[in-house]
Amino acid sequence: MYLSFRSLIISVFLLLAFVAAAIAQTETVQDNEPKPTPKPITAETSKDKSATLTAEQIVETSIVTYAFPTGRVRMDQIRKTASERGTLKIMNADGKLDTATYQRWALRGEDSSKEKIRLDQQYATANYALIRSDEKTFGIYNNSVFVPREDAAKAFENRTIHGLDAFLRYKENGSTIELAGREKKLGVEFYQIDVTDKGGSKTRFYVSVKTFRVMMLEYEENGLKYLRKFYDYNYAQGTLFPFHSVLYADGKIVEEVEVGTVTFGQKVDESLFARKEN
Repeated sequence: MYLSFRSLIISVFLLLAFVAAAIAQTETVQDNEPKPTPKPITAETSKDKSATLTAEQIVETSIVTYAFPTGRVRMDQIRKTASERGTLKIMNADGKLDTATYQRWALRGEDSSKEKIRLDQQYATANYALIRSDEKTFGIYNNSVFVPREDAAKAFENRTIHGLDAFLRYKENGSTIELAGREKKLGVEFYQIDVTDKGGSKTRFYVSVKTFRVMMLEYEENGLKYLRKFYDYNYAQGTLFPFHSVLYADGKIVEEVEVGTVTFGQKVDESLFARKEN
C-alpha cells in the first residue's frame, strides 16, 4: 500500500511537470500571435518522456524518489552523519582482488567537497585508514600519518567525485546537468544524465525510466573507462540506499562493495578525521 501511494505521488509529480512545461511553452508566444493549444497528456504522448522532461525535472524527481516525500530536505535531515560497515574487494598490484572488512564514517558538508570521510580497512596482513578532510587526503597506519599512493588516493576520492552523491547533490555542488538521451540496455530503459562538477569532472548516470533510481554510472580517467553498477536497493531510515555496488575498469572488476549495515544521523566524533602527527 505504501509503495503504491509512493508510485501515485511520483506519477502526479511527473504529470505536473508535463503541465508546467506546456504552460511555459505557451507563455513564450508573443501576445499578438495566436497561442497554440497544449496537447493533452495521454498514455501515448507520455511514452517518450525524454522529449518533454528536462534534465532538472528528471534529477529532481529522482531525488524525491531517494528521500520521499521532500527530497533533498529529508536527505539533509537524515544523512547529517553516516556510519557504514561491510566487505570490500579491491584489485591489488598483481591483478587479484584483495578482500577486507571496512568501516566508513562521514560528516555531511554544505557540499560534497567539504564532506569529511574516513574509511578504515582491515586486510589479512594490514589495517589502515584513508581520510578526506578539509579537501585533503591522507592515510593513518599504526597511529602514524602517511601519504597514500596516488592511485589509492584517487580511487578513494573518486567514490565521492564520481559517486551517487555527485548526482543527488548536484545543486549543492554547483554542478551542471545535461540530458544526453535515452537508451535501452538489457531490456531496461534509462535516461542518460551527464553531471559535470566545478572542477570539470564528468560522470554519466543511468536513471531508470520506470523507477527513477540510478542503476549505473560511468566516467573516464587516464584513458580507462569506468562503470559502476548499483544493486540491492533498500530503505535505510526512510531513504533509498544501494547495498551492493561493483566497479569495472575497461570491463574488468576492480572494486566490489557489500554493505552490511548503514546508520544515519548518529553522533560521529570529529576527532576521527583529525590529522594527528606523532
